[in-house]
Amino acid sequence: QVQLVESGGGLVQAGGSLRLSCAASGRTISGYVMGWFRQARGEEREYVAVINRSGSGTYYADSEKGRFTVSRDNAKNTVYLQMNSLKPEDTAVYYCAVHKSGSYYERKNYGSWGRGTQVTVSS
Repeated sequence: QVQLVESGGGLVQAGGSLRLSCAASGRTISGYVMGWFRQARGEEREYVAVINRSGSGTYYADSEKGRFTVSRDNAKNTVYLQMNSLKPEDTAVYYCAVHKSGSYYERKNYGSWGRGTQVTVSS
């Protein structure tokens, strides 16, 4: 069983940057596709980005393309989300998760969710 812990969130002004980390324990995540999701207050949890097992393939939601970059360091058992040009609408709790099967874009296809890290972007 993989345990995931997200960190790196905080309060930032619009236009600023944050780098989120997702540290895994319990077993290696090198064999898993990993995803980032976010959930704003009162909203559904939504897909942000996904990275393949080697890190050579990354995919993003349209609203994040060009601003966010997902990466991973399998030696450190950690996945990252670099967020640039942040907007107030990026305010949410950000989660990482292990992809199990099926579409990369659907929350139901992920498991081993972390508890999330809060990102707040002020205008």
